[in-house]
Amino acid sequence: MADYKELASNIIENVGGAGNVDKVIHCITRLRFYLKDEKKANDAAFEDMAGVAGSLYNKGLGQYQVVIGPAVADVYDEVVAQLGDRVVDVEATENATAEAEGVNNNKPTNLFGWLAYGFKVLIGTITGSMIPVIGLLAAGGMLNGFLTILSDPKLLGWVSPTSTTFTLVQSMAMAPFYFLPVLVGFTAAQHMKSDPLTVAAIGALLIKPEVVAIATGKATSHLLGMPINASFFGLPITVPNYAYTIFPIIFAAWLARPVGNFFKKHLPVAIRSIFQPLFTIFIVGSVVLVIMGPVITLLSSGISVAVNALINWNYALSGLIIGGLYQVLVIFGLHWMVVPLIANEIAQQGQSPLNALVNFTMIAQGAGALAVFFKTKNANLKGLAGAGTLSAFAGITEPAMYGINLKYGKVFWTANIGGAVGGLIAGLFHLHMYGFTGSLVGFPSFASSKDNPHNLLIFVIASIATIVVGFLCTYFFGFSDKDLDKKTKTVAKKNVFKDAVQ
Repeated sequence: MADYKELASNIIENVGGAGNVDKVIHCITRLRFYLKDEKKANDAAFEDMAGVAGSLYNKGLGQYQVVIGPAVADVYDEVVAQLGDRVVDVEATENATAEAEGVNNNKPTNLFGWLAYGFKVLIGTITGSMIPVIGLLAAGGMLNGFLTILSDPKLLGWVSPTSTTFTLVQSMAMAPFYFLPVLVGFTAAQHMKSDPLTVAAIGALLIKPEVVAIATGKATSHLLGMPINASFFGLPITVPNYAYTIFPIIFAAWLARPVGNFFKKHLPVAIRSIFQPLFTIFIVGSVVLVIMGPVITLLSSGISVAVNALINWNYALSGLIIGGLYQVLVIFGLHWMVVPLIANEIAQQGQSPLNALVNFTMIAQGAGALAVFFKTKNANLKGLAGAGTLSAFAGITEPAMYGINLKYGKVFWTANIGGAVGGLIAGLFHLHMYGFTGSLVGFPSFASSKDNPHNLLIFVIASIATIVVGFLCTYFFGFSDKDLDKKTKTVAKKNVFKDAVQ
């Protein structure tokens, strides 16, 4: 569980202190204070307070409300721990929660509605699990961008890509991404009330060097187009590379809760501390290895075949579709089967039209975060959006996507409109890309070649179009500071995995 002592203390201080609080209750997103004097509350402090999305005084209810989001119950518990039981009103809290859920749990009435609803709550789960590590990812993304500038011979070329300095600095930058299953396992477990250390251990299992060696080794056979590279108690399975992925470990965090709770309930106290994590790691780890591997491999393989066929059929139309939708694959880690296609194109042709299109999806996510940076008045969100923008323009989209764009829903899609426009321009003018490094910092990968002298100019034009369209669509249609409160009432307050367990 996260430590909310400091946040609770700051909230109490800025509602006028402990002596100004008569009662405090909570609903699904807000702390609701009954104050002796609401004028003592410091509205300005809540605008810049980390962990708080805003505050307001509801005159009709006589409540000073502090918007927290999905962690509201945990923050409430800490507030009560500091103020004492005198402020508790259990019945009022239950009524407020039930009323809020009744207002916000409007169920879909058709198939499309259910699909949209399911996608929203799933994204709520993913972003809720990712938010705590966004700062690490943003730092890694920017460091990797600086390293590219320092090491690329077409730029500064001060650091040799073959030097140990390059290797060590790149390891600093990419470690948070490589070890995402461990980091997200811990935070997802906190989010879904399973044991964080147990789930982090399962994440470590997925990226253990021996498991990675199996994933990258030669397949012994194939089944339904899947490479069979391992056996588990005689059962042939496929083990993909889980490094950089998040969805398998989020699934593990969901499953670890009921499994762990079962053994917590049925094991004697004397042996529980050892055998509860033992059984949970083995059962949940086995299910992830046996089930998630084939699911990810089948979906990724199908997507890679479809993408390759689309590019061979019509490059311009491919640019429009891939530019607009590719980052959806990134959300679920399904883009990794596309990477071998890019590597194969560069190896055989010296350039990759697919990577040229993917490039603009990164720039587009940065443009969306940039629009949020300029539009929001929330200092914390502005800082996160700025870091996400820089990281995306340096070729790492996760901080922008998970910290900003997906979290506020429409931003992700309005940004993707820019990606679609950039991809369409790239396709129409047959843009070439001669390397892996993408986004704005990867412009040397588009340096003019003898067979395409205007290539870099095309890249610049398409990049500008991507930024302008993605920025304007997001600024005018994709984001408002009102979304800071709105999102806590809908997606962030729940997740599909919690509902399934309950």
